[in-house]
Amino acid sequence: MQMPSDGKKPVRVLLVGFHEVMRAGLRGFVGTRNMEIVGECQTIPCAVATAARLKPNVVLMEMLLPDGSGVEACRKILVENPAIHVLFLTALDNEDARIASLFAGADGYLLDNIGSAALLDAIENAAAGLSILDPLIFPPASPKLRAQSVHLARDSGLSRQEHRILLLVAEGKTNKEIGEALGLSGKTVKNYLSTVFQKLNVSRRSQAAVRFTQIISQ
Repeated sequence: MQMPSDGKKPVRVLLVGFHEVMRAGLRGFVGTRNMEIVGECQTIPCAVATAARLKPNVVLMEMLLPDGSGVEACRKILVENPAIHVLFLTALDNEDARIASLFAGADGYLLDNIGSAALLDAIENAAAGLSILDPLIFPPASPKLRAQSVHLARDSGLSRQEHRILLLVAEGKTNKEIGEALGLSGKTVKNYLSTVFQKLNVSRRSQAAVRFTQIISQ
């Protein structure tokens, strides 16, 4: 693929899983954006080895692979290549699977009935380091959940400002949007998030969001 006139490098995508018809469809509409599919795999060893060799920006993966779980593949890929972003695209609407995928380090979990434009947006956002949380799966926090989240903040030792930031992360807000909402600079938001991640014992914003959702729903 040639570099576009704006000079931006294409988002490099590795496909893991999916039947041939699905892969053909993905190849077709990925080409409508500044993206390219650099490889395709069906098994965990292939996914891990190919990700290490090609260093894609995003791995788009099914949850159920012929030789095991996509969660296992995700974990192994990120151990060797933590800069890679993993997105799950699956028909499996299962809470345990969603939580497991995000705690394995995935940047998002999408159901396969998502529209093509929304999926392409998700791939671009994942490549930019944003968590991708399907609003049908992780809806914005209701007033009741916001109230319950106070207990999470207290138990985790979060300050009031850290708690506010975590709520916005759980709603899928970007650092810029969080900064605008709270009157903070992007750098300050990033520093707060580092502290929040440490207190919650997570390493990615998607993990923090699912940790929030998991605990306050108990």
